[in-house]
Amino acid sequence: MIFSSYQIGGRQSRRWVALFSILISLLCFIPFNAHAEGLLPSLTTNDNSQLEGFSALVLFALIAFSTLISEDLTCIGAGLLAAQGRTSFALAAGACLAGIYIGDLLLFLAGRYLGRPALRRAPLRWFFKPEEVERSSDWFRRRGGVVIMLSRFLPGTRLPTYFAAGLLETSFWKFSLYFLVAAAVWTPLLVGLSMLLGAEIIESSLLAGRSLILKALLAGIAALVVVKLAVRLATYRGRRLVVSRWRRLVRWEFWPPWVFYPPVVLYVALLGLKHRGLIVFTCANPGIPEGGFIGESKIEILRGLAASPASQPFIARAGLIEAALPHDARLDAARRFINQHSLSLPVVLKPDAGQRGAGVCVVKTEDVLDDYLRRATGDTIIQEHAGGFEFGVFYYRYPGEERGRIFAITDKRFPSITGDGASTLERLILADERAVCMARTHFEKHAAHLGEVPRAGERVALVELGTHCRGALFLDGSGLKTPELERAIDRLSRGFEGFYFGRYDIRTPSVEDFQRGENFKVVELNGVTSEATNIYDPRHGLFTAYKILFEQWGIAFRIGALNRARGARPTSPAALLKLIFAGLSDPKAGRDPADVADGNIQRASGI
Repeated sequence: MIFSSYQIGGRQSRRWVALFSILISLLCFIPFNAHAEGLLPSLTTNDNSQLEGFSALVLFALIAFSTLISEDLTCIGAGLLAAQGRTSFALAAGACLAGIYIGDLLLFLAGRYLGRPALRRAPLRWFFKPEEVERSSDWFRRRGGVVIMLSRFLPGTRLPTYFAAGLLETSFWKFSLYFLVAAAVWTPLLVGLSMLLGAEIIESSLLAGRSLILKALLAGIAALVVVKLAVRLATYRGRRLVVSRWRRLVRWEFWPPWVFYPPVVLYVALLGLKHRGLIVFTCANPGIPEGGFIGESKIEILRGLAASPASQPFIARAGLIEAALPHDARLDAARRFINQHSLSLPVVLKPDAGQRGAGVCVVKTEDVLDDYLRRATGDTIIQEHAGGFEFGVFYYRYPGEERGRIFAITDKRFPSITGDGASTLERLILADERAVCMARTHFEKHAAHLGEVPRAGERVALVELGTHCRGALFLDGSGLKTPELERAIDRLSRGFEGFYFGRYDIRTPSVEDFQRGENFKVVELNGVTSEATNIYDPRHGLFTAYKILFEQWGIAFRIGALNRARGARPTSPAALLKLIFAGLSDPKAGRDPADVADGNIQRASGI
């Protein structure tokens, strides 16, 4: 329990602790060789007699200790030992119950005597998120001791719930009884299920002649899968999260890049052969380093766009806050920018070299401004906040041609849910057919408010940034294209020397203004590796998405080849590989100060 991997921050941490838990559990459950140790019988012996006396006591202690590493794995392992006849069900379940109960009490006492300040220090900050403990505290105030029983069937809630029980200075004797009852219900079920599955597999005729270790391993895997699925299906939250995972699996728009992109990479390689240069596409935008392939400075791109006086009214005002400055100087620079341009909060902060919306934050309070800049690890852009509708406009122009064209338009929608006066925000997210697909993302963003009940008819915005991976809905907006809009985008693009191909992210107060090509603000311009994001429209099939991307890359290579013929030089393969590996190996990559600060953002902005 103490070292359970459920609530440890970060995916890598969870993986490492899960692996550690498995290794420890295996060490605890591989019986010692009878001849070498004289305590437990060998796993390979045919003697299935149960342990007695001192050997049984040692096994009891090992099982109880192992629950402090991983409760579920320990219960499964204990059930397998009972299935082999190494020990009795009573000893296996009793040892697990004792260890789990002790772990629960330790968490309670940690909350009671260490308190909230300890959450900011190691090792507790590795295992607890303050917003999760806060949410569990609110849960306790509303529902009392019943949450102890419920948390047994809600993966990810045990650690913060039991810690919160101690934090709230509840009665030790009262909650120790709750802990005992909850563990007494849960433990025999888990150990018994593992025992039954283990016995079935160990005695299976299909595995006749196989080693007992292999049988035990297969039984353990089967029990783990069944238990995890059974626990999730036992609650509405768990069932809806299973739906969420299934939909993300079958809907290609949610696939990770390493699954979706191999056909695109193959097609790009074929285009490279056709145009006699695998990286000729880096010539598509001579005015942007590497054509905007990776790691380009977004502030320099905005400055290039604003170089033409006629373009400046259409560019969201932005400035750069250098990471090399001390924190106080960065904060002063942000305030000077706000005063210089007569702005007020909210403003937008984002990394100068961000990717896929990572680190973008709408800052609504001074506290969040201070916290973001304190956590930021690279140069930061501060930008005026342009409200209203958001669109992605993909533009291209062949060198030598008088006019460019709009290739695609993405209509970005910000999902919201409507309160019914009875359901919590968490339940409303789970009940929404679209929001459930991104449930875990929404849970992280709104962690401090999941237990709140919005008023009947109250609209709660789940997303405020046009980023697909953070929950925005992307629709194909091709029907919004007008000659006026195309002329406005072309005029803007031609004012940026050396730009021919990329996607604008645009904010506008109204769709009508957008179609007239007026009263809009460019908040970002992405280069050669940007996508025509209308592919993510749920109405588009996988092959439609690939068709659009293949056409997009074909245009990029043709523009790159024409610019190469006009004297532009492609980035060298060595330089390009260096950029790619720098992005992959940068220890700062993937850190998102906006996500870290989300709890403050939500408390400041409300729901």
